[in-house]
Amino acid sequence: QLQLVESGGGLVQPGGSLRLSCAASGFTLDDYRIAWFRQAPGKEREGVSCISSSGAITYYADTVKGRFTISRDNTKNTVFLQMNSLKPEDTVVYYCAAVRARLPFVTCLIKSGYEYWGKGTQVTVSS
Repeated sequence: QLQLVESGGGLVQPGGSLRLSCAASGFTLDDYRIAWFRQAPGKEREGVSCISSSGAITYYADTVKGRFTISRDNTKNTVFLQMNSLKPEDTVVYYCAAVRARLPFVTCLIKSGYEYWGKGTQVTVSS
């Protein structure tokens, strides 16, 4: 019953933009810290961005800082990832993850700390 579903992926040209959504069902996201991860074939899953349960605190990996923006609308039970200035190396599957916010926020991109995961959405950046 506890489920996260990503959407918004697709094909975009280099320099373009996409907005990913992570919708929760079976629980209310306002009690959860949310993160976006991504994984390319043959590589480890890496952290992209995370946001506190209230939305007051955010963090970005250096690879996306200044290009991506994480936000949440708890009234819609949804978290977003706005991706601008996309590059070919952003061509990976993106996953959202959720956990109750008990650990220090500095741990927010440690993948083992997350309890619930979506199945992912594919982003392809190509001309």
